[in-house]
Amino acid sequence: MSYRYIIVFSFITLLCALLDIYTWRGLQKTVSKRVFRFFKWFIPVTTFLFFLGFILTIYRAGQGIYNAHYLLNIMTGFTFGVFLAKLLIAAPFLIEDLFRYPVYIFRKIKKEKRNEPAMPSRRRFVRNISLSLAAIPLSGTIYAITRGKYNYQVKELTLFFDDLPLEFDGFKIAHFSDFHAGSFDDLEQVRGGLQLISEGNPDMIVFTGDIVNNRPQEALPFVEMLQELKAPYGKYSILGNHDYGDYMPFENDEERKKNRAQLEGIHRDAGFDLLNNTRRTIQKGTDSISLLGVENWGNDPFPKYGDLDTVTDGLSEKEFKILLSHDPDHWEYVTKDHQQHIHVTLSGHTHGAQFGVDIPGWQWSPVKYRYKRWLGLYEHNNQFLFVSKGFGFLGFPGRIGMSPEIIQFTLKKKA
Repeated sequence: MSYRYIIVFSFITLLCALLDIYTWRGLQKTVSKRVFRFFKWFIPVTTFLFFLGFILTIYRAGQGIYNAHYLLNIMTGFTFGVFLAKLLIAAPFLIEDLFRYPVYIFRKIKKEKRNEPAMPSRRRFVRNISLSLAAIPLSGTIYAITRGKYNYQVKELTLFFDDLPLEFDGFKIAHFSDFHAGSFDDLEQVRGGLQLISEGNPDMIVFTGDIVNNRPQEALPFVEMLQELKAPYGKYSILGNHDYGDYMPFENDEERKKNRAQLEGIHRDAGFDLLNNTRRTIQKGTDSISLLGVENWGNDPFPKYGDLDTVTDGLSEKEFKILLSHDPDHWEYVTKDHQQHIHVTLSGHTHGAQFGVDIPGWQWSPVKYRYKRWLGLYEHNNQFLFVSKGFGFLGFPGRIGMSPEIIQFTLKKKA
């Protein structure tokens, strides 16, 4: 482990220790001794379990085990929820202390003789507010790590175009993204989610990147499931930022190339036609459309491997084009103003932060402050972008308010 990681780990450990002490003392002053017996042990034990989960994850990776374990995911997710709960417990106490300590200092300076301590006591209603706030992330986390991450939703959208080739009127495309195989801890739940794709009877299936977290071996338990996905006009895929192995060390360039070759082999074995800065012509009757696929293109710190100029070179302006591009920033900064008119771009990457609100008329997630186009359907000059919440999850082993999804598009020609 490099010095940089040691410094970061030490800082997080110190932060957690200070938070525990502050929360521990705040509750000690406001709850009964009987109730505090529970918090006295619960607070430090959950922090210990949080770090234990982190250490076990690193150890398992060192042993060549790259797929998640159900109990480890539950422990890590729950203790992270407890960490958020501690923050919400501490916040009202901190606000109260901003008033208590000035009073304490004033009394000390004045040296007033009082029948009560110089430091004002904590108010119980502040305690009640703290515990009420803490219940929100705790209950939400329990749902997120048990049911939310596998609560697959099928979203149906119809897109209308003046210049859609007549033969493709009614053409169905199933889109899913961000599989992140190494995060899954229940194969049957994943199988059930993938079956929803086939149940829509799509004409074509597309996957827009991040099949793994880091290593190709993560996807091996799922290759057979992915093989079962069938569509008469084929299955196509692209790479996402996690598919290049950029987030793990390699001994040399040969090892990096080997990792890339194995990852591409996973796509082939699963029956996908991997589009690396290339395109395919989809023929239906006497008409055709162009399916384009670019490698990952994102703003820093994400890599820019995608090359839309190469993919569109030689294409007729009249050709109907669908682009697979993992990062929605590619559409924002390159595609929508490109010299070639791209009718539809399908992306993922954001996950909707795996936390937020997605209801008719209102969408919110913290990721919106990072990405201008972060979820759902966008339009600019008769060009559409759709950003998927994704199929899997990464980091935090759960989802709340941002259910995993499959999108069933229907292309229609305007009358």
